[in-house]
Amino acid sequence: MSNVKKVALVTGASAGIGKAIVRKLLSDGWTVYGAARRTEQMSDIASQGAKVLSLDVTDDQSMQAAVQTLLAAEGRIDALVNNAGYGSYGALEDVPINEAKRQFEVNVFGLMRLTQLVLPTMRAARSGTIVNITSMGGRIWMPIGGWYHATKHAVEVLSDALRVETREFGIKVVVVQPGAIQSEWSSIAADTLEQSSGNTVYGNLVRPMTRLLRNYTMASSPSVIANAVSKAVNSVQPRRRYATPMDAKALIFLHHWMPDWLWERLIDRTFR
Repeated sequence: MSNVKKVALVTGASAGIGKAIVRKLLSDGWTVYGAARRTEQMSDIASQGAKVLSLDVTDDQSMQAAVQTLLAAEGRIDALVNNAGYGSYGALEDVPINEAKRQFEVNVFGLMRLTQLVLPTMRAARSGTIVNITSMGGRIWMPIGGWYHATKHAVEVLSDALRVETREFGIKVVVVQPGAIQSEWSSIAADTLEQSSGNTVYGNLVRPMTRLLRNYTMASSPSVIANAVSKAVNSVQPRRRYATPMDAKALIFLHHWMPDWLWERLIDRTFR
């Protein structure tokens, strides 16, 4: 059995962080299934050895089919990397509730439903690692991103509960908390921000946040997240959380130790 390759399923593998994770796990010697809605954008990782799956985390049938296809071919799943997600920004008053629900559907409910689908196989094997890609935004908050922060905070809490629930079955649950990373995420968040609140009474908060999102000049390579995922799935005793790069570590640390009034004052000085 030691010669059998371990099998990983990585969601959101059509761009950025997802592709970097797939490539890193392939280099580690894993059999890797990259899954996303936009399968046409995964031809590059397919040519590098990844197996490509069509998967929509808002479609239960799509998720069931993807897991069944993987298990029929491999008979096992050693790691699930829940990376699919997006950021939808805007003032809480301005964001349509349907859009807020959609963000929870993708970032929270889709992630947890896919987790439910792989857990029986992991429990039967009495091993497996679930890695949930959240964000430093799951541990801190800023204005204009309240719905996004809420989804990521929810995944942090669900991950902690899941870790305790599944520990007796040999399953490990890990959270990876990215900071500023070079990807299409920031431009999508900036676009939704301008659409929802660009011309509202919250403009004084929108403008500095938009500049921040569109000018990720100090953003790190997605490889830093891929390396954290690699450490988590290849470790016998992974840490509960991996915050990376340094901006994520610093801001999470500051928010943890600052009283609420001081964090709010820092936010006010930054955005007003």
